[in-house]
Amino acid sequence: MLLPDVSIEGIDAEKSLAAKEAVDLVKDGTVVGLGTGSTVAYFIKHLAERISDGLNIKCVATSTDTKTMARKLGIKVVESIPDGIDLDVDGADEIDLHGNMIKGGGGALLREKIVASRSKKICIIVDSSKLKSAGIGKFTVPIEIFPFLRNTTVEMLEDMGGKCALRDNGAFKTDNGNHIVDCDFGIIANPKLLERKIKMIPGVAEVGIFTNLCDLIIIGEKNNVKKIEVKRSKRGIL
Repeated sequence: MLLPDVSIEGIDAEKSLAAKEAVDLVKDGTVVGLGTGSTVAYFIKHLAERISDGLNIKCVATSTDTKTMARKLGIKVVESIPDGIDLDVDGADEIDLHGNMIKGGGGALLREKIVASRSKKICIIVDSSKLKSAGIGKFTVPIEIFPFLRNTTVEMLEDMGGKCALRDNGAFKTDNGNHIVDCDFGIIANPKLLERKIKMIPGVAEVGIFTNLCDLIIIGEKNNVKKIEVKRSKRGIL
């Protein structure tokens, strides 16, 4: 049985457990995608411990915050991946049993989707509160939009039925210089279809609905972990 770090408890302990389990998937000499968020922060800390013990890897970071944290802990972060990414480890704001996710609470959804789409294997690490057996959609869907005529983009999202709000009233900017709109569509009956429809709106850079981008879910549950394998229809995003 895995035991949580004695210095943390509750949800944070579950995040640490899931993260520590995911570190065992990392093989010497590989390229690893580093997601963004509080659960991934635990993964980075545990990964740094393995690297200090001799593990030799390269990493691709999905945000400035992740890159800064990784480098401070002695993890090699690269900007170019000529041979692709072997393993991507990321978190989720919500995930269902089929691997459909809502991501982007930290504002890194565009880079997270780029890294995931170029990864041979994708592992999602979450605490038990993030697994939604009844479907995703309670957490609002983050959508990254371009600044140009942003209000018209928001209007088109609202025409699709979303209740939308610019994050921090438009003050929030992603690492790409774009805005985030948080949209409430309710429980999403068909995540793949909604993802496609939103992506078609001019002005949308990326949508925080992730489908067909998960191979393994690791869930921290109190003093243990649960694993769910997901079969992707094909390598790719849709």
